[in-house]
Amino acid sequence: MTFEILVKDIFDNAKLDNTLTPTDNKFVLGLLNDFENGSWRFDKFQNYIWDNIKETALSHSERKALIDKGEGSVLTQAAKKLRLVEGEKAFGRGSEIAEIVLYGIMKDYYSALPIVPKIFYKQNVKDEAKGSDSVHIVVESDDKFSLWFGESKFYSSIEDARLDKIVESVNDSISLDKIKKENSIITNLSDINDFDKVSPELRAKIKVSLSQEESIDNLKPILNIPILLLYECKQTKSQTTLTDEYKNDIINTYKDRATAYFKKQIEKCKGIHLYEKINFHIILFPVADKKKIVDTFILKAKAHRE
Repeated sequence: MTFEILVKDIFDNAKLDNTLTPTDNKFVLGLLNDFENGSWRFDKFQNYIWDNIKETALSHSERKALIDKGEGSVLTQAAKKLRLVEGEKAFGRGSEIAEIVLYGIMKDYYSALPIVPKIFYKQNVKDEAKGSDSVHIVVESDDKFSLWFGESKFYSSIEDARLDKIVESVNDSISLDKIKKENSIITNLSDINDFDKVSPELRAKIKVSLSQEESIDNLKPILNIPILLLYECKQTKSQTTLTDEYKNDIINTYKDRATAYFKKQIEKCKGIHLYEKINFHIILFPVADKKKIVDTFILKAKAHRE
C-alpha cells in the first residue's frame, strides 16, 4: 500500500526563495492520500499505520519468535511497546503515529532497512525524549551504503511557528554527541546481522565506518536526515474528491512550507561543521483530521493490549 507522489525533487526546483544557501543538499517529497465516496480515505491511512507498526515497535528477533503465533500476537506485542500519549491536549500526542508513518515511508519510498526499530529501543531504555525517530541504512551497491537519521512530527497545522520545534530536533540530531550515540546503538545491535540485503562484507564495512574511533567528518557525506511533517490540512479536510485543482493547491503548499522550513533550518544549523555535506529530505503529508486519526489509533492499540 502506497500513496501518490505529488512532488519528488531537489529543493532547488521547488524553492520560492533563491537567496537560500546551501540548497544543493536538500530534497522534497510530497505525498498524498486519496478520496473515496466523498471522503478522505481514513481507513487506508489507518491500515498503513498498522501494516508498519510491528516492524518499528519490535526487534527482528521478537518478530521472528512470534511468527508462528499469527498476526494477532505480533500486533498485540507491538501495541504493548507503544508510548501512548493520551491526554486531549498532551504534548506529543500522535508522535507514535508520525514515527510509524516515517518508518513506512522510508521502506516504501527510499528502500531503507530498519536497522534500529526506534519504538522498541526507546521503550526498552525508557529514553523516549532522546535520539532520532528512525535510524535506517540504505544499501546503495554491493560495497556502498548511506545512513539515515529521521525526525518526525504530527502537527495540527504547519504554520511558521510550528516549524521551530522540528528545526531544533534536526539541529540536535546532527550534533557530534548524537551522531556518535546513534552509531553506537547500531553497531551494538544484533539485528544488523539479520538482513539478507546486507552482505557480510558490507556489514563489516558498516561497523567499521560507524565505530567510535572513526571521525564523524568521514560519515557526513553519506548521512541523510529525512524530516516528516505529518499535518492536518484545511484544504484536505474540506475536499471530497481528488481533483487537479486540489493537487495543484497542495503542490503550492509543499513548495511554500519546504521553503519556510529550510530557511529556518539553514539559519539554525549552518554552524554545524560540514553542514553542507549532509543531505536533508523534507517529507510533507497532509491529513484530513488529526484528532480522529489519533483517537482511533489509541482505541485500537488499547484493544490489542487487552
